[in-house]
Amino acid sequence: MMRGISGSTAAAELEGLRPWADQAGPISVRERERRIEQARRLMAASGADALLIGAGASLRYFAGVPWGASERLVAMLLPRAGDPIMICPNFELGTLEADLVVPADIRLWEEDESPSALVADALRELGAATLAVDPAMAFLLVDRIRKAAPGVALVDGPAIVDGCRMVKSPAELALMRQAKAMTLEVQRRAALILREGITATEVRRFIDEAHRALGASGSSFCIVQFGRSTAFPHGLPGESVLHEGDMVLIDTGCLVEGYHSDITRSYVFGAADDEQRGIWSLEQEAQQAAFDAARPGVPCEDVDAAARRVLERAGLGPGYRLPGLPHRTGHGIGLSIHEPAYLVKGDRTPLAPGMCFSNEPMIVVPDRFGIRLEDHFHVTEEGAAWFTEPSPSIDAPFG
Repeated sequence: MMRGISGSTAAAELEGLRPWADQAGPISVRERERRIEQARRLMAASGADALLIGAGASLRYFAGVPWGASERLVAMLLPRAGDPIMICPNFELGTLEADLVVPADIRLWEEDESPSALVADALRELGAATLAVDPAMAFLLVDRIRKAAPGVALVDGPAIVDGCRMVKSPAELALMRQAKAMTLEVQRRAALILREGITATEVRRFIDEAHRALGASGSSFCIVQFGRSTAFPHGLPGESVLHEGDMVLIDTGCLVEGYHSDITRSYVFGAADDEQRGIWSLEQEAQQAAFDAARPGVPCEDVDAAARRVLERAGLGPGYRLPGLPHRTGHGIGLSIHEPAYLVKGDRTPLAPGMCFSNEPMIVVPDRFGIRLEDHFHVTEEGAAWFTEPSPSIDAPFG
């Protein structure tokens, strides 16, 4: 058996976990105010008179309100000057006041009233001719606002929203570093509980309980794959049972103050054969090549190309053909688990210090097995820096 695989139990590993000692601090009100000022600078540059942010990750980013989107309009209307205007159902006022961390003019609507009319009225008061809209807002809500304010030009707002959120502050990096360190510790302990016949469901249950024991609100997601299932990037339906010689792929994460981790480890339960060893080493090389290519000013697509060159030299691919890499090399991460920019051909966004990405150039051998090593890095002035150290070898995947 490989080093660090099997030999313990779920009960023993959970018993050894305590709430995370080195807690990162929450995002300050002053930082949220700076985010709003940055959004206003980007609004001015794009010619927008106001910005509309719907419930979801961006509302949390700017206002501290951690609500998910629904069919009810909850939104922040940000003018170029003055307090933001919060549009909210009247029955949610108490909860909104408890969550909201920036000064705002709160405007309420009853269930038989139109929140779109409230937005239109506010736009008229502001004299706004152009409204930039959160790119994550549902078309249904945006269309209702368009009809309620026919004299206002609605434009897509990613240049403003993503322009703020793509570059992380030191406080954001600290929260992400904690989340990723917690998940790597959970990954290490999950490997120790593996045994012949264990089910993927048992491992997922342990991972969720372990994240909670460390102080997270459980796992934000969890993919556990054994054997042939690992050849499908997000697995197959039904239960998986672990057998000797199976490739194991575990991809999971948690949340700390809304910021995501997302780490994948792949290794063999038992002794790895020559093919598994060879593909694992190629995966490691491709991941390192992507990391080495990341530096300020480099287009995102060049990082993806660096990983693919390693695989193509070894006879895999080309492009998305299998055996090879069937998806992008990485994605941005922060308050959303997948967010702009993306390490993929066609995304020419230049890398800048503070941008954060997954690095996961998965290799799939069709109908046999797949190997994904996923760690995350943030861009620095000099190049890139890992949040978590990559897996060192197939024989000792956790060192």
